[in-house]
Amino acid sequence: MTTMKTAIVTGASRGIGRGISTILAKNGIAVCGVGTKPADAVKEYEDELKSCNAESFYLQGDISKAEDRENIVNTAYERFGHLDFLINNAGVAPLQRMDILEMSEESMQRLLDINLKGTFFLTQLAAKRMIEERRAGNTDFKMITLVTSISAETSSTNRGEYCVSKAGLAMATKLFADRLAEDRINVYELRPGIVETDMTAVVHDKYAALIEGGLLPIKKMGVPADIGNAVLGLTSGLFAYSTGDVINLDGGFHISRL
Repeated sequence: MTTMKTAIVTGASRGIGRGISTILAKNGIAVCGVGTKPADAVKEYEDELKSCNAESFYLQGDISKAEDRENIVNTAYERFGHLDFLINNAGVAPLQRMDILEMSEESMQRLLDINLKGTFFLTQLAAKRMIEERRAGNTDFKMITLVTSISAETSSTNRGEYCVSKAGLAMATKLFADRLAEDRINVYELRPGIVETDMTAVVHDKYAALIEGGLLPIKKMGVPADIGNAVLGLTSGLFAYSTGDVINLDGGFHISRL
């Protein structure tokens, strides 16, 4: 049990998830950081998370599996006693980038199972428990965020399954925002652009050249802390009279320009 604000962060041990989870932990939020690897394989991350906040912990879990989703939510409640924030960040890219005319059904299924279905049903489980807290008298600010991508709207024909999965999450945000508003649970979509992570490392030089050529108004790649700081801002509750919003974290990529 803890009197701190609490959060579940999925995909927490690397990249954007690591940025989010450590920033929240440093700022007084007890974090259940979820990842697919066993704890001994992410010891450096687990040590960092605990050094940021002693009440935080790492939990192995695969959100594409129903039993793991249940364990994630149940364990967070067992350890913390309550849940204030769910940060849905877990996601994967295709194992191989392929033109949509060649893309396999297996690749599409893998991304939908993890990125879309896993996130959707984890959100469903957490939302039900948050509603129970509300109806038991808990009045604290509660929030769910879904980390998508500029690919929710931007076509990449050599990784169409990724685009489709993120577009689905954009609609899931609207659906949960609509449904959960009556219980005062705010829902947001965070839409990162080109962020320096291991996922983008394979195309780093390509993106760097595009940015130098004027792709972004803010001429640099983002870093995981840019996303983490945005999540931290939302946890403040200062945006409580909004829900279903898209927060673009893309260096201005979304601006239509001549």
